[in-house]
Amino acid sequence: MMEGTAGVSGHRHADESLLDNPDLLAEQDPGGMLRFTASAGAQVRESAALAAEANLSVLADEGRPRAVVIAGIGTAGRTGDVLATVAGPRCPVPVIPHRSAGVPGWVGAADVVIAVSASGRSPEALGAAEAAHRRGARLVAVGAPDSQLQSVAERARAPFIPVPRRAPARASLWALTVPVLLAARTLGLVKVNEADLAETAARLDADADRSRPTAESFVNPAKSLALGLAGSIPIVWGSSPLATVAARRFGDTLSANARYPVTTGALGEAGRGRVGLLDGVFGGLAEGERDIFADPDETGGDATRLRLVLLRDGGLNAEDDTDEPLAVEERRADAVQTLAERRGVRCDVVTAEGGSALERLASLIAVPDFASVYLALAHGLDPMAVPAVTEMKELANP
Repeated sequence: MMEGTAGVSGHRHADESLLDNPDLLAEQDPGGMLRFTASAGAQVRESAALAAEANLSVLADEGRPRAVVIAGIGTAGRTGDVLATVAGPRCPVPVIPHRSAGVPGWVGAADVVIAVSASGRSPEALGAAEAAHRRGARLVAVGAPDSQLQSVAERARAPFIPVPRRAPARASLWALTVPVLLAARTLGLVKVNEADLAETAARLDADADRSRPTAESFVNPAKSLALGLAGSIPIVWGSSPLATVAARRFGDTLSANARYPVTTGALGEAGRGRVGLLDGVFGGLAEGERDIFADPDETGGDATRLRLVLLRDGGLNAEDDTDEPLAVEERRADAVQTLAERRGVRCDVVTAEGGSALERLASLIAVPDFASVYLALAHGLDPMAVPAVTEMKELANP
């Protein structure tokens, strides 16, 4: 056995039949990642209640900040991307996700720093909170109760929103995101009302029900998406800034849960270069050499090909002249689907639904989140246990 593979288990080829066996799914998922993923709607409601109990009103006492920095890494860092896209191009101040230790050099008393860490002990969030306190910036901290991050917030006399650590960080996106959005609302940067939160939670609940383990593959959108991706190299593109955040989130979960390599990004940017992947050795060239009459179990079954996942927003921006026109976004999305079809590259489309930016984002994240877990389980992987992550921490930390 190769050194470092002792904790690695699973099988290279996906077992499609396993996904329609709820008992086997439960055995493959001893840590309960499917259950945690299904808690997204409950996370929205719980975090909204916890944020309401925190003294966020003190943030508004000094008026609108010059800029807002959201400090965190991994899933915590994604909360900054969500805030930036929900705030939109008309946000009156810059919203800047920051994924390094400390804070940018220009941060000072005129700014707000939101430090986010599911565990409450990530060096990036702790360093940012300490730096914000030293420089006199307004601070908000979001993380596990009774953690180092809470201690820093208390020393700085800053609002702290305690988010109970009920799930791994990557399954806690909504628990961490809602407090960030409500802090920004207090500062007058986003318009997220109670109805938006309630509808977003309901959307997440509904998608969790559609994606539940007992729903068979042919009616379960998450299982269908997982089976379509099995054995492929996924490319996930978002048609709008909001859909691009969802695309990058899908990349995170595909990598961490299913251990799949994935390319993600904005479709507009991809059209300037990365769309060429559709012509390449895993795209049009591979599909052009495929014998459609061959038995895939005997010839070509091991050939790895691209699979395109297109997240289409269809936006709420028709009247917003600072955004890209909706017609441009739609034409570009139609064009890439046509390109993929011409080259034989299969394409899955997830289309946003909902009346607010937050609900639309949730509708693009929920099913892909489940799909990443189902893909892991189909390969015999435990989505909770990632040996390489544990080993990386052991090797990198003193």
